[in-house]
Amino acid sequence: MSDLLEKLEDEALRLSRQERAFLADRLLSSLDGEVMTDIDAAWIVEAERRYQEYKGGTRPGVDSQEVFSEADQILK
Repeated sequence: MSDLLEKLEDEALRLSRQERAFLADRLLSSLDGEVMTDIDAAWIVEAERRYQEYKGGTRPGVDSQEVFSEADQILK
C-alpha cells in the first residue's frame, strides 16, 4: 500500500460514522456509477413510496435521534 493511501485510510478512519458512510458512498459512486445501480433504484422507489405515505398521513414521522440511536445499536 502506498504511503498516500495509508495516510488517507488513517484519516478516513478518524471520521465519524456518518462521515465515513458519506465518503464510502462517494467513493463507490465514482466507480463508473454501476456499482449499486439496482440497489440505488430500489431504494429510490422505496423512499418515494414512504414519502408519499408520510405526505398522505399513513406513515408517522420518526425523530432523527431515535433513528440514529437505533442504527447505532444495530451496528454495534
